[in-house]
Amino acid sequence: MEAYGALAESYDRLTNDVDYRATVDFYDEILRREGVTPRSVADLACGTGSVSALFAERGLRVVGVDISEEMLTVAQQKTGGMDNPPWFVCQPLQELRLPRAVDLAVCALDSLDYITEPADCALAIRRIYKALNPGGMFIFDVNTPEKLRAMDGQVFLDEDEDVYCVWRGEFDEQTNICSYGMDLFQRRGEVWVRSFEEHREYAYTQEQLVGYLQAAGFSRIEVYADRSFRAPGPGEQRIYIKARKGIVR
Repeated sequence: MEAYGALAESYDRLTNDVDYRATVDFYDEILRREGVTPRSVADLACGTGSVSALFAERGLRVVGVDISEEMLTVAQQKTGGMDNPPWFVCQPLQELRLPRAVDLAVCALDSLDYITEPADCALAIRRIYKALNPGGMFIFDVNTPEKLRAMDGQVFLDEDEDVYCVWRGEFDEQTNICSYGMDLFQRRGEVWVRSFEEHREYAYTQEQLVGYLQAAGFSRIEVYADRSFRAPGPGEQRIYIKARKGIVR
């Protein structure tokens, strides 16, 4: 089964330790430092819409984009009752096409790593550039190669009273991809239903990603440590990158 199919209905419970508000606050600080006040945002690989909802609460016009119909269904259910609900669209980032350009694009929780062909990642970044208004900003984070390599052979467990998830990491040096085999057990009344998903992440270096951004036309590119304005150091697990689209004067 493809990633984020059966997992979608349990995703929020299994990730209840993720501090989405702190991530959006970090975006806000980057925007403040850049002197940018966006009115519209594309939440790319938006999943169940947690980041989309936080931007919508702040009054922005939000479009959430994801390739998983199941995750988008959860996102729509979660945000449909908001005063300023996000609008969601099912698209791969390599084919990103928005009805209107936006001032800001974000891609949270190492979602760009899920594009496991470097040429496709470069294409996605070019599509994101085209989707931004002049002066618009793109902010995203990725897992570092050090983190993904360290996942090799690791086994992790997440559970609550209605879902039990075991996943195992394997890093392939030839493909530069970390695969997560995920066994998922979900309660259905008195029975438990088992499903399996495979998640795959490509170990992009910051040099690769900066190169893709520059080739797409982005400038004012900066690389940060995890939710920090210091430069990434040895052993960094996650990095953030921000870039700007050229300003028409």
